[in-house]
Amino acid sequence: MLMDDLWLLVTAGGAFALGAAIAYVVMRQRPLPPALKEAQDRKVHKLYRESQEDSAP
Repeated sequence: MLMDDLWLLVTAGGAFALGAAIAYVVMRQRPLPPALKEAQDRKVHKLYRESQEDSAP
């Protein structure tokens, strides 16, 4: 009986700890400042354009 309870505690505790860690990381994410967001968008559009030009016949 004791081993079954211990196994349940370890399994449930591990799942709880993983869920808590994921929730903590998601809550700590901050949005990019506008200047960095704009720079990121420019780079993405540039890479997309280059990719389209490379694949054109």
